[in-house]
Amino acid sequence: MEDEVDRLVAAWRRERPDLDVEPLEVLSRVSRLARHLDRARRLAFSEHNLEPWEFDVLTALRRAGTPYQLSPGQLLTQTLVTSGTMTNRIDRLAKKGLVERLPDPSDRRGVLVRLTDEGRDRADQSLAGLLAQERAILAELSRAQRGDLAALLRRLTAPFDNIPG
Repeated sequence: MEDEVDRLVAAWRRERPDLDVEPLEVLSRVSRLARHLDRARRLAFSEHNLEPWEFDVLTALRRAGTPYQLSPGQLLTQTLVTSGTMTNRIDRLAKKGLVERLPDPSDRRGVLVRLTDEGRDRADQSLAGLLAQERAILAELSRAQRGDLAALLRRLTAPFDNIPG
């Protein structure tokens, strides 16, 4: 089975035989798959009136377990955004009634961000929708193939996830 990347690579090999275009065979497919996944994510989230960034914050809180709260700093670490961006996102989610700010009992100047019941429900529902979309994307692969692919991708992403700062 041939795909668009095969045609792209063949064209570059014809036009630039002096270059090793092998990385395109993997990374162009990863890039194309990322675009398809982004569309699937947006569809799953829009069905629950969420933006992708809202899903990221709500599910970070949901994964924290009861009482579904984190400090803004912990949310920064999990969502990889700046402090100013996170403040804006918390404000917007609080205005929608999906999170609430509470005083941090261990730091008089600090706050904790807690998921509301509505926020938890929206996170749970949109996660179920996302998983259905992702299952459809992976449907062509067997369980063993999905495991192999996950392991290979982990080898590529782990060094980026473990960079300090």
